[in-house]
Amino acid sequence: MSKEQKIHISLSLEDTKLIFKALGKMPFEEVYELIGNLNNQVNEQSSKPQKGDMMDY
Repeated sequence: MSKEQKIHISLSLEDTKLIFKALGKMPFEEVYELIGNLNNQVNEQSSKPQKGDMMDY
């Protein structure tokens, strides 16, 4: 059983939007899982405070 290798990529919000736009032009059945995975990661990261972000108290 092989384990899938993971990589981490850091992109600007604009680059991320461009990737989603490009994927939206591809056949849904080919990219829906990738779109879902990317969307989950974006949502997960946007809900966490980033390094250097100020917390409101």
